[in-house]
Amino acid sequence: MPFALLFWAFMPFLIALFLFFFVSRSGGKSGANKKADGVKESSESTNTTIEDEDTRVRKQEIIKVTEQLIEAISNGDFESYTKMCDPSVTAFEPEALGNLVEGLDFHRFYFENLWSKNSKPVHTTILNPHIHLIGEEAACIAYIRITQYIDNNGMPRTAQSEESRIWHRRDGKWQIVHFHRSGAPSTITN
Repeated sequence: MPFALLFWAFMPFLIALFLFFFVSRSGGKSGANKKADGVKESSESTNTTIEDEDTRVRKQEIIKVTEQLIEAISNGDFESYTKMCDPSVTAFEPEALGNLVEGLDFHRFYFENLWSKNSKPVHTTILNPHIHLIGEEAACIAYIRITQYIDNNGMPRTAQSEESRIWHRRDGKWQIVHFHRSGAPSTITN
């Protein structure tokens, strides 16, 4: 009796294991549904290749506009930054101390008092960008941002933040509508 209980207790696991191996080895196709050699299935059509290329190009476009946004931040270029942000942009960032900020006034303070006064070189790298395309007019990018800079003592420093940004395309141009940045507050001049 105990053996029978054990057998039936593990039966769902054994079935799942069997299906996993069967499906993974057959590519999800049973022998009865295989097409004759030389006949393409829909997943192998040329449309898939075109769609994949279009997706790749659109993802590269999101990386490029993100790099342009970060360059505007690094250069203290508030005018360029505002052109790339929705006027009602929302954000969670360390400087906001856990609060959701809305609009550009909060960010203006840092441009006027921190980034625009920095005359030392700043180098930023985006690591491991991951992009979610959300239809034709929206995208989300998540990445690690490494910022290298020279502090007030002339010493090279590196800061890291984890960021995600939501882009929305309006009238053919991409704008940030929301972002979240984790890590230490901006300290380029420290």
